[in-house]
Amino acid sequence: MFVDECVIKISAGDGGRGCVSFRREKYEPWGGPNGGDGGNGGDVVLLGDVNTNNLVDYKFQPHWHAERGEHGQGKDCHGRVGKSIILKMPLGTVAIDEASGLPVAEIVEEGQRVVLRKGGNGGWGNTHFKTSTNRAPKRANEGQEGEKGAYRLVLKSIADVGLVGFPNAGKSSLTNSITKARPKMAAYPFTTLHPQIGVIDFPDVRRGDRHLLLADIPGLIEGANEDRGLGHRFLRHIERCAVLVFIIDMAGTDARDPRDDYKHLLNELKLYDPALLDKPRIVAANKMDVAESAAWLAKFKRRHKVDVLEISCRTGDGLEKLKKELLKRVTAFRAREKKSLQAAG
Repeated sequence: MFVDECVIKISAGDGGRGCVSFRREKYEPWGGPNGGDGGNGGDVVLLGDVNTNNLVDYKFQPHWHAERGEHGQGKDCHGRVGKSIILKMPLGTVAIDEASGLPVAEIVEEGQRVVLRKGGNGGWGNTHFKTSTNRAPKRANEGQEGEKGAYRLVLKSIADVGLVGFPNAGKSSLTNSITKARPKMAAYPFTTLHPQIGVIDFPDVRRGDRHLLLADIPGLIEGANEDRGLGHRFLRHIERCAVLVFIIDMAGTDARDPRDDYKHLLNELKLYDPALLDKPRIVAANKMDVAESAAWLAKFKRRHKVDVLEISCRTGDGLEKLKKELLKRVTAFRAREKKSLQAAG
């Protein structure tokens, strides 16, 4: 089961109580205060984990609590600090505060740690309240309560390449052909109901093996920007992709016009987020092994001035060329991105 959005309720640990205690030993009948401090409560921490790929663990267990701190004890024994609770998050997770509706954390790197809610401080023991005029204080602090909150976790896939297309355009077939992912394929719409992340391998003896992450995302329908069909649950998964591949059924299956398909796809992305149209994109003209595809391709090129690569997922024609072009485009995009970050820093 794939879950890319859920709500969790979390509580950091309360701080332990400070202790009221006095030193009572042989030959020391009037010993001073020796109450220990309470331990701090544990934090709630988000941890980026490359081996976690969705939020299913938090869908069915939405309540998470860190450990409270131990109470202080006599003989200056301080309470143990409560254990923090570590919530492993897939890369690309955004935490949104349910109270304000604002994003408060974003996990994008392996090992990244974000303290989402902080544990309460432990209370002071009576040792801290000793003064020149009060040699035997009977006062200690209660521990502070740990922070609490409710957060909506939203996963936005981190992939190098995003596949964009209408249902049955061939996205799952392409993913099967050039990666090790095995999404379900069938001759009916919405075979893919959630994003599939596959790895495109590029063996290279001289430079070392390289790879790209490719996201096969549920097919769009018109009105997706208004949350129709799978709506935003699809569109948010391509926000971080370096290159978009528009897979067009160039055979015009089911009386579709490939030219209109491409136009509608661009429009859906523009209405959702105009910045998506600034990303590098390639049109993969699929089903070129079908007789009608050549005529449709000529019409398509006359209307749309865009880079088109001819492929056939059934025969495998053009797939190696597409892979090389993707590596070239993604490498160039990441280099520009890195240069921009360096200039900004």
